[in-house]
Amino acid sequence: MRAFICGLKGFTLEADERAFLRDAAPWGVILFRRNVDAPEQIARLTADIRDALGRHAPVLVDQEGGRVQRLGPPHWRAYPAAARFELAAANAAQAERLAWLGARLIAHDLRQVGIDVDCLPVLDAPAEDSHSIIGDRAYSRDPARVAAIGRAAAEGLMAGGVAPVMKHIPGHGRARADSHLELPVVNACREDLELIDFAPFKANADLPMAMSAHVVYSDVVRGHIGFDGLLMTDDLSMKALSGSFRQRAESAIGAGCDIVLHCNGDLAEARPVAEGAPPLEGAALVRAEKALECVRRPIEPFDVAEATREFDAAMQAVA
Repeated sequence: MRAFICGLKGFTLEADERAFLRDAAPWGVILFRRNVDAPEQIARLTADIRDALGRHAPVLVDQEGGRVQRLGPPHWRAYPAAARFELAAANAAQAERLAWLGARLIAHDLRQVGIDVDCLPVLDAPAEDSHSIIGDRAYSRDPARVAAIGRAAAEGLMAGGVAPVMKHIPGHGRARADSHLELPVVNACREDLELIDFAPFKANADLPMAMSAHVVYSDVVRGHIGFDGLLMTDDLSMKALSGSFRQRAESAIGAGCDIVLHCNGDLAEARPVAEGAPPLEGAALVRAEKALECVRRPIEPFDVAEATREFDAAMQAVA
């Protein structure tokens, strides 16, 4: 088992992908909209992935709601963007309740089709002049509210047997460029970063997994924030990065990430990523095993119909 996560090309696991999974042995696989058709199809795909890997490997997805939702209508509800919870709530406690309910419903959807890791919550606190890539994906502009509402979402996922991945540590909210296209640089002073950008991550440092931001900071992170969970990169195929794909993987591991992520399903890129990813062992393996503990626990009782009614009634106020 190697320290990387890969994507796939389409709705089914093709022969070359099956061979790649068997030989390269990634820790997990991440699904995107191109992989999603219907519930029965995803259930077959996740089962085929695990059959090819010979183990119950984690299957990840970005299911935030709003602009970032891989499973959507007509088979799944259109979940609201994160910013709408604060708008719909009469007070802080209700905003957290709505985030918990939404995430718990998402967890129900995902577990039904064999997905057990969601790249949520987004704990970035956007600045006024930042790029719109975060925008309404953030729960609030107040870092304390981001931390609390994000925590509620993470707990909703875990209650439903889905492991959360907080992103984009140590913070993407101040970036003035889209890291899918170019490399943002943040030059804010350490005091401002600690008070705003780092704060939601530090408050949630006990969560099991985090995804790093492709952002250059003039000051840094892991020790200060205190996060000791499984740290994965964002997508190595994003244009914020330079160098060969093997170099990108090796550099990310060398910089302290436990696992590297390659998403686009292009095996010509994924193969060198796999070559640059070391075996998942030592402290990284311990963190990976611990990250999935909530997936293995019995799922807490949950009335889907009642939760849906409560959630929909509250969210209709800002529809």
